[in-house]
Amino acid sequence: MSDNSGSQEKFFKIALMPSGRKGQVAAGTDLLRAARELGVELESICGGRQTCGKCQVILEEGKFPKHGLTSQKGNLSPPSDLEIEYDRDHPLNGRRLACAAHVLGDILITVPEESQAHKQVIAKAATERIIDVSPAVRLLYVEIEPAELGDPRGDWDRLAQALQDQWELTGLEIDPKLLPTLQSIIREGDFAVTATIWQDKEVIRLQPGYQEGIYGLAIDVGSTTVVAHLCDLRTGEVKSTKSAMNPQVRFGEDLMSRISYSNSEPQGLKRMNRSIIQTLNELAEKATAEVGLSPQEITDVVIVGNTVMHHILLGINPEQLGVAPFALATYSALDIKARDLNLQLHPGCRVHTLPLIAGHVGADNVGVMLAESPTDYEGISLVVDVGTNAEIILGDRDQVLVASSPTGPAFEGAQVTHGQRAAPGAIDRVRIDPQSFEPMIKVIGSPEWLTLSPDESVPPNVMPTGICGSGIIEAIAELYLAGIINTKGHFITSRADQSPRIVMKGRTAEYILVDQEFTATGSHIVITQNDVRAIQLAKAALYAGTKLLMDHRGVERVDRVILAGAFGNFISPFHAMVLGLIPDCDLDNVFAVGNAAGDGARLALVNRGLRLKAVQLARSANYVETPLESTFQDEFVAALNLPHSTHPYPHLAGRLPEAVDERPRKRKSRLRAGTH
Repeated sequence: MSDNSGSQEKFFKIALMPSGRKGQVAAGTDLLRAARELGVELESICGGRQTCGKCQVILEEGKFPKHGLTSQKGNLSPPSDLEIEYDRDHPLNGRRLACAAHVLGDILITVPEESQAHKQVIAKAATERIIDVSPAVRLLYVEIEPAELGDPRGDWDRLAQALQDQWELTGLEIDPKLLPTLQSIIREGDFAVTATIWQDKEVIRLQPGYQEGIYGLAIDVGSTTVVAHLCDLRTGEVKSTKSAMNPQVRFGEDLMSRISYSNSEPQGLKRMNRSIIQTLNELAEKATAEVGLSPQEITDVVIVGNTVMHHILLGINPEQLGVAPFALATYSALDIKARDLNLQLHPGCRVHTLPLIAGHVGADNVGVMLAESPTDYEGISLVVDVGTNAEIILGDRDQVLVASSPTGPAFEGAQVTHGQRAAPGAIDRVRIDPQSFEPMIKVIGSPEWLTLSPDESVPPNVMPTGICGSGIIEAIAELYLAGIINTKGHFITSRADQSPRIVMKGRTAEYILVDQEFTATGSHIVITQNDVRAIQLAKAALYAGTKLLMDHRGVERVDRVILAGAFGNFISPFHAMVLGLIPDCDLDNVFAVGNAAGDGARLALVNRGLRLKAVQLARSANYVETPLESTFQDEFVAALNLPHSTHPYPHLAGRLPEAVDERPRKRKSRLRAGTH
């Protein structure tokens, strides 16, 4: 205990764990206010009225020499009647409500993670990071003065005054859509409501009485696949993830064909816009239904996508992106009412689109930069978001270069004979024995390598239906390692005499990966010469873009490679390098991180400060328009070979024999081949 400069007011020591914040507070201060004075924000929807129970803390008892205090039960005021009532209905198990407990002596308090206003979530990246949960929308419980004769103020005016008095929010506006129901909601709650506030600027939702639950949606609109993450905005937890094929694929598989469709068909833009909006509504419905919620409970959305997807989603004709200088309608971050986009969410819900960079480098690229933070790494990082339109980021703390490369949809399973998106039943891992040419496969949904034979039964849930992007990468790399195709990607037709799996088709051949008896479709799953060529063209476009960025930066090598995109969770770094998908790098520094663009959208959803960082990243990045570079075509042609015809791969050469020897052991001739 101490006096404050001769004042008669008493002050006591308080230490808050795990933050380590400590200081002195005036006697009688409640713990909610005391924590805030020391810079530790506690969760509190009710504003200290002892009703929400979010501000629970633990009083630690004993001597704590490090902090110079002795903490004991009597140093907090006893529970109030309201706190006792809350404990009876919702057992506190020895914890205290910070808003009800007043400081009467020196104390050490532990603040559980769930009671912290700025919770932390782990960002899964090549380097894991902890992100504070501080969303753009929050819930506030507020009690309003009842209407009385002689008080001319309207219900909104008294609500705004209560929010100012109880939560220190000034200058608030209200969504006009709320006004028709405002008075009935206030009276239903007996002049107490829970307000949903956007950016501390606008009331976007009102619920009668005390309410909990606030949810948002992070969406990655890819050219081929759309992914939506439903998140709890109080905790940052992902409650559900749903994905779907982008319905615009039927209007064109790549970006330029969709631009062409928009220009050539009078209703082209409207059709593509309606189709993606319908898909987003369906994903919201499925994601919320899975956890017993409704799309109407979604009050915030963050969307990323490439520039063409961005423009079509917003109803903007992308025609200028089809011709040089590839002008954008806007590259700024936007906040739009979901209802203005015909999204069937809460009427007051806002949609935030991350900023674009330039040309064909869009908000998905910015999302990747948010998620993977190349500017926080000392060495040269190469981040590749592999999809229909590959996004390439190269740089370090000093400078970041970005580019887009039109790889086409082959990496996502399209343009491949038996290609499909990554879903249960898709083959995602492949090994081929270099002596017998017999394969082993892994199927999404099964943890085991499959070595099928006529005397084995195959559970229906693991029978393959096709092959996804990571599977086709490994399959073609394994065909090369086994000597079935050569460096030019051509089948070595003489191998047909050595194995029934290699079947001649005119002047070329194809490889039977899975016999029809073991597929869910009843047909062989094969790798054809056209499949190999499609992957060669895609990887050559990607590598050529990467090489041009390296030339612009003046570097011959990269220190770290991060593989993202639709199949980034599963792709083998070794096989990516065998294929020549990426430049030479120490394989220990090659990471597969999955849907980094979607992760970036999720991070911007749960932390509004990262939206400002996204703008900084977008504006500081140096854009390179690779297809217009004079050397692009030369690099593209050189990159068609496996792995590459001009650039060395010392790390690959050093590990190739070991990697081949490390393939899983298998019984001989376990997967029987047939013929067409």
